[in-house]
Amino acid sequence: MAVDTSPRSTTWTYVDGEWVEGNPKLIGPTSHAMWLGTTVFDGARWFDGISPDLNMHCQRVNRSAINMGMKPVMAAEEIERLALEGVKKFDGKTAIYIKPMYWAEHGLPTSVVAADPESTRFALCLFEAPMHTAKASSLTVSPFRRPSAEVAMTAAKTGSLYPNSGRMIVEAQSRGFDNALALDMNGNVAETAS
Repeated sequence: MAVDTSPRSTTWTYVDGEWVEGNPKLIGPTSHAMWLGTTVFDGARWFDGISPDLNMHCQRVNRSAINMGMKPVMAAEEIERLALEGVKKFDGKTAIYIKPMYWAEHGLPTSVVAADPESTRFALCLFEAPMHTAKASSLTVSPFRRPSAEVAMTAAKTGSLYPNSGRMIVEAQSRGFDNALALDMNGNVAETAS
């Protein structure tokens, strides 16, 4: 995912039927997503006039929402159409990160812990994200593991998985490395931490 998340000059977010410039405030302290972590997202790129696999990223965010117990409120084709509409708001030169996302606003009446699928909200955020130039990078094997489906929501691309990756990177950097290889619970290489 290696994307710079520092403040940026150009960001557009589609939410509640309109495009908003900047970083709009979308959730509050009682939102299920903020309190109990029901968020999913995906990440695609636009660069040099193309957006490889954008349709697959749009399909995956909807699958992730379902797997997290939410109800997708936007068809994958509509997300793709909106993403390409949003790309036109930029200068056409700088690479863009395309991030569709869903979150639950409320829990179920019968269990606050479970997301209420009827409270699912959607946003599509596009921001300038120049492509990194190729350079050597050092890797180490992290002492922390990528969770399995028995212990975490691995069937969804959810923000709740990334603090684990973050601690892998911090630990690797504390030992002089740039990034870390994450092993699965069986000791197989699963992915890099970023």
